[in-house]
Parts: sequence; structure tokens; C-alpha cells
Amino acid sequence: MRKNLLFSGLLALALVALYIGPGTILAQNQITGEWTAEAKKEKSEKIHLSFERKNERGGRNQHGSTFDYNDLQGLNRSDTENGRVSFKIAREAGTIECEGSFAAGRGSGTFRFAPNMSFVDAMKTRGFDIEARPDKGNHNATVEERLFMAAMLNVTTALADDLRGANFPNLGFDDLMKAAIFKIDGKFMAEMKATGFPNLGMEDLVKARIFKIDAEFVRKTREMGFGTDNFENLVKFSIFKVTPEFLTELRNEGLTDLSSEDVVKLRIFKIDAAYVREARSTEPNITVEQLVQKRIGVRR
Repeated sequence: MRKNLLFSGLLALALVALYIGPGTILAQNQITGEWTAEAKKEKSEKIHLSFERKNERGGRNQHGSTFDYNDLQGLNRSDTENGRVSFKIAREAGTIECEGSFAAGRGSGTFRFAPNMSFVDAMKTRGFDIEARPDKGNHNATVEERLFMAAMLNVTTALADDLRGANFPNLGFDDLMKAAIFKIDGKFMAEMKATGFPNLGMEDLVKARIFKIDAEFVRKTREMGFGTDNFENLVKFSIFKVTPEFLTELRNEGLTDLSSEDVVKLRIFKIDAAYVREARSTEPNITVEQLVQKRIGVRR
């Protein structure tokens, strides 16, 4: 009897393995938690969803994002007024299944994530290993947790193919997630390469997106008379809102031989054309350093 039971158990396992197929990883860590939602303004086609879950280490993780209603199977805007709901977000990395209720545009309930483990193999064939521990960030995240984040961000094989096609080396799976967050694609990569930055890494491209540095911004910087050999200078120009108009006003006041560092200093200390004009009325040859010292009250 025991032998028969053992044989039946082994046969069942063999059938499961046969059904799943070789190279596929069985999910061991089920991801469940709670969701909350807030519908956007009336007639908006977007809704904000937040997902909170416990991790294996006893902590809690919360992730929120704005979704189009088209991305939510089973949920329409009219459903957010009042009543029970059941909907899902189906992505390549897996499906987030949600149940709960809404009242006056606010919703809450529970969710369960069903990972698509074949996505792991699909990404591996493209050179992105989801199972590899990242050099930075959360080293202890399970494969299922990383798949959940990939589903939240809608990381796709198409994105992986696009970035690989742009010939940027040494990209990892975490880079794909950054690309999804900051909308970095092969076209943007190629444009930044063409502006004179062939060696930018993903962190640089993220900075470029955050500080709105694109090919047009680089062109305007060149028109202001500054080279683009230093990417960090572009970042500073963006942060401190260095514009062609600002530079023209300074040059009209006699500050014609300015370096990029000089311009940034003038912006940091809020030294504009009017301040330069007033200072030069008594000191015609005043330098940038002297303007800064005068602004901060340092006596010479």
C-alpha cells in the first residue's frame, strides 16, 4: 500500500515536471498583500494603485504607480464609484489579481501575484539574468519579488530587445527596471550617443531623464558656447536653470569670457544681469569670484 502511494506521488511529480517543461523554475514564494486605490480626476483615464506586502524578512514593501484603466482587466472607471470589484493586471512577468471594493473613488482589498516563470528563461536568453544578485540595491530579493516588480513596471522582452539593439554594454536586469521607470529606450540612448556621449551608462541616462537632458538640451548648450565633453556640467546647467537668455544677459553686461563653472556659480548665488550691472558701475573690471564674494558679503 505504501509502495503504491509512493509510486503515485512520484508519478504525480513527474507529470508536473513534464507539464512545466525543462528549464522552468517552480515558484516557491507566493506574494500576497493589500492594495489601495484612488481614482484620478473625473473623466481621467488613469488611476493610482498602491500595493503593500510583507517580505520574507518580516519587513513591509509598498509600491505605487499610476495605471491606465486599459491596463486593468475587469475594472472600469464607473466601477470605482461604489461596490465590489475583481480585476487583474496581466504582464509578461506575471499577473496581479485583485479583489476588494470601492466607495466614492477610493478602493482597497487584497491581491495575489501569479509569477510567469517562463519570463525568467526568456530574459536569460537575452542576457538578463533575473536570478543573479544585483551589485546594488536589494541583494536578498527573491526571484518572485523581482518578477513582481517587473510586472508593476511592465518590464517586457520587447524593452530588453530594444536596449540590446542600442549596443549599450553591461546592462543587467535592474537596468531594465530603471529603463522602464524613467522611460529610457533605444532611441533615447542612440540620441545621447550621437550628441557626443558614446560612453554613458544607465546611471547617466537616468540622470539625463531626471534633469531633462536630451539632444535638444545638448544643442542649446553648444549654442551657448560650451562644449559637451563633461556630462556632469550638463547636469549642473539643468539643475541651476542655465539658459541661453541668462547667458546672453550676462555677456551683454561685459562678462564675455565665462567658463561653465563660472556660469553655475553665478546661478548658485543668484547673480543676474541687474546685479552685475550695479557691481560694474563702481568696479568695471570685477571678476566672477569677486562678484560671488560681494554677494556673500566677503570684504576684500
